Amino acid sequence: MLLALDTSAGTSVAVVSGDLVLAERSTEDTMRHAEVIGELIADTLADAAIDASALTAVVAGMGPGPFTGLRVGIAAARGFAWARSLPLVPAVSHDAVAFEEWESGARGSVLVVTDARRREVYWSSYDIADAGPVRTDGPALCKPDELPYPEFTRIDATQVSAGALGRSARRWFERGDEPEFTEPLYLRSPDVTMPGPRKRVS
Repeated sequence: MLLALDTSAGTSVAVVSGDLVLAERSTEDTMRHAEVIGELIADTLADAAIDASALTAVVAGMGPGPFTGLRVGIAAARGFAWARSLPLVPAVSHDAVAFEEWESGARGSVLVVTDARRREVYWSSYDIADAGPVRTDGPALCKPDELPYPEFTRIDATQVSAGALGRSARRWFERGDEPEFTEPLYLRSPDVTMPGPRKRVS
């Protein structure tokens, strides 16, 4: 029984049991992650009609995503997992989009693209076979006109489903595979940098 959270594009929370999404709540608002995350967690658990004690792990979408929004979801996932003594499962947010494409019947090479703001985009490429999607490149950041793999089917995602994220992550988590990324995928240098040494006055 997994609690999955993603704030890489909007905010999404889901409770996943096996291959079933018991409940999911989402908003595409990209400006109020901190204001809504707690309420969404409480409402989703209520919708699923389970107590937090029934959960066995917490899945956190690690991005790629803008710094402010992404860190809200990761901090919420880490805090919830710590409070309940549950394992934290880090997952690439784009994997959820590719997983949904696979479930809808898509096959072949696809390029998942999400908005990075500042006139940039995040992207990841996948090979989707009958057994499921496999990420072949990325996640990475670039200008829209610099996107690679123009021959791939492009998927522009405005939302990442926590339900799909949890179901996708469950497949390799249950196999005992190690997560590929354990740190947030901001992919952009921070705006704030440490100041250099003061200039000497002569």
